[in-house]
Amino acid sequence: MSGKSIGVLGVYASSLDAERGAADLISAGFSSPDISVLLPDVRSKREAPQASSAGATAGGLLGGALGILTGVGALVIPGVGPILAAGPFMAALAGLGVAGPQGLAGALVGLGVPEYEAKRYEGRVKDGGTLLSVHCEGAARVKRAKQVLNSSGADDVAATGESGSATVQAVI
Repeated sequence: MSGKSIGVLGVYASSLDAERGAADLISAGFSSPDISVLLPDVRSKREAPQASSAGATAGGLLGGALGILTGVGALVIPGVGPILAAGPFMAALAGLGVAGPQGLAGALVGLGVPEYEAKRYEGRVKDGGTLLSVHCEGAARVKRAKQVLNSSGADDVAATGESGSATVQAVI
């Protein structure tokens, strides 16, 4: 990848709002493989599988613009509970072992998100919010991604440098 990799993140009140945000990102020229989503798995009160990969049941819950994201799966995150992840988030979070004691905030820190923001995002997802992120190259794309997320109703929109690890370079 050329240039500095930046992740632009925002939290939506619901998965429907995040779906509109993802559709707006795609309409603005961002590719679906660069978009990730993380949301509570509300299918049932029982725990989701530890690392189900791209299962039809998990994928079937994500409609529209979220449904076209790759790598849909379910994870259980300590302190947060069962979640659905799609896009590069899924592979990165599974690879970082989010089942460990650090939980979602620790995993996000491992992906390059500052700790105070990671804790805020973890709290928002725990409270039912949907975290959406997009990988960007260059200042103009970061600015455009922030505009799209803000105009589509995202809260806590922030840009952060991505981890230098080759495994998670394209995550957020």
